[in-house]
Amino acid sequence: MTDDEKQQLKQWVETWKRAGPELERFRYQELRSQTHEHSLAIVQDVLELGYQFARPRQTSGLVEQQRLFRKLRR
Repeated sequence: MTDDEKQQLKQWVETWKRAGPELERFRYQELRSQTHEHSLAIVQDVLELGYQFARPRQTSGLVEQQRLFRKLRR
């Protein structure tokens, strides 16, 4: 790593040291200002994504788990 790269890395770290608390304060304010209804809408959207991309399982996974346990025992 060159001296210039080290200096850039130090500047990057210092920038995030200053920005981190500000971003955390902003995040806290955003969360505090959300309504219950808005929070529920976000949760509903996330659950909908899970439902959209879910794949049905053919088994409970116990057979696969037992196969892996046998393989590890060997």
